[in-house]
Parts: sequence; C-alpha cells; structure tokens
Amino acid sequence: MTGREAASLDGFQAGYVEVAGLPTWHEVRGDGPAVVLLHGGFSGAAGWSAQAPALAGAGFRVHVPERRGHAHTPDVDGPLTYGVMAEDTMAYLDEVVGRPAHLVGWSDGAVVALLAAQQRPDLVGHMVLIGQYYNSSGVVPGSDLIRWLHTDEAKGFLRQGYDPVSPDGPEHFSVVYAKTMAMIDSEPELDLATLGTVLAPALVLQGDRDEVTLDHGAAVAAALGNARLAVLPGSHLLPLELPGVVNPLLIAFLRGTFAASVSTQQP
Repeated sequence: MTGREAASLDGFQAGYVEVAGLPTWHEVRGDGPAVVLLHGGFSGAAGWSAQAPALAGAGFRVHVPERRGHAHTPDVDGPLTYGVMAEDTMAYLDEVVGRPAHLVGWSDGAVVALLAAQQRPDLVGHMVLIGQYYNSSGVVPGSDLIRWLHTDEAKGFLRQGYDPVSPDGPEHFSVVYAKTMAMIDSEPELDLATLGTVLAPALVLQGDRDEVTLDHGAAVAAALGNARLAVLPGSHLLPLELPGVVNPLLIAFLRGTFAASVSTQQP
C-alpha cells in the first residue's frame, strides 16, 4: 500500500497506484485468490458495490481498478478504445496484482477482460463476461440503452457520478463523454472465430432482457475454448438487480465447483 492509499480496520484499501505511469484509482479488500472486477462504461468501482464485499467475504482478494477517464482515474490524451483499456488492465495485473487473477467483466469491462485473456493468458485464471456483445451483430436491434446514451438526459445523469470525483474536473466530462461514445459507436468488432484460443474457463452471463441477443451470447460461449452460458431474468443491470442469484453463481464458478466445458442456459 502506497502513501496515497487508505486502509480501514477491515482491510479495505482505496486510493491511487501508479500503473504504467498512470495514476489509477483502485479498491482492494479480502484475502485469498485474486479477483479483478472490471466495471462498465461511465462507471467505476461503485458499480460493483453488490459484488465486491460478497466475493471478499467468500475468501477472495478483490481488486476493483477504475480505468482511464472513469470515476477517480484521470483521462489520458488520445482516443479511448477497448484495446487501450485492455493494455492498462494487463499492466495493472502485472504491476499491482502481481499474479494470475480471475477476471469478472461487466459491459465494457467484459470486452476488456476478453482482450486481456487473448493477449496474456498467463495472467488470467477463470473469466466471467457479463452482459456484453463482441461485435455489432450481437446488439439487440434498436437497443434502448445505446439510444438513451446519445440523449441529453443520459449526459445529465452520467455526469452526476463523474463530476464529484473526477480529478479532471466537471468541465472535462464532455471530452470523456465524446470519446466514450465514439468508442461505443464503432467498437467492439471481434471475429468470434478468434475466441477459440482463449482456454481460460469462462462463464458468459447475461439477462434475458439485456442489450446483447441470446443468440450472440450462445455463439460467444460456443466460440470460446472452455465456456458455458447462463441466462438469468434481468436487464443490463443484472448484477445490481439479482445479487442474491448472481453472487453465489460467481462464487461457485470462481471456486471451480462447476466445470465450464458444457454450455447451458437458464430461462
């Protein structure tokens, strides 16, 4: 723990660490096998408030880093891409976690997790991918979420979480918003045929009313080298909507108490 971090009596740590020269905010709690939670777009560590304590209580050391331009972590000049964020995440695994970790990615964080697993399989144990498409064919037609993100209502809502904590100041939100939307409007475009090289045990998890089609989720699970699919009743906010179901599922999968080799679906 550096001088820029603070620890509580229960071992919870929060603060900045240097990752590849970038001040990066993270939160850490618990002891045991490392789990890194990768948040969605326009979000941060607070988005995992329903999962981080539960996973720590189940015997994991839980890391929740905030990526560049998100929440407490400053933005960096240049475009925001999934590839850049994956590079930051791999550097975090190397420099901060210092050992292979289970990755749990939600929304944009799931793309980041998958890219990291493709490029640095030595850093990834088990992997959970929640509520995300990996190319434009997987987006639910007329996605309500993507349409909403382009509205002034969305900008006003999203900056409520950004303005109070960003070290770049409220005036920088318009820059981050523009960069993030440019990324969302053009990425990801992964060829599912390339996913077979990812051999980490994987769980593809989504809601039945998510922003990704059920067919795409099934195709992703089938394309991965060692994965299974779970569909639960819920929306893109599934981890917040059903923590009582999602958390035990995550714990069981990360403990390796069920195999990843057979694809299944829950209605």
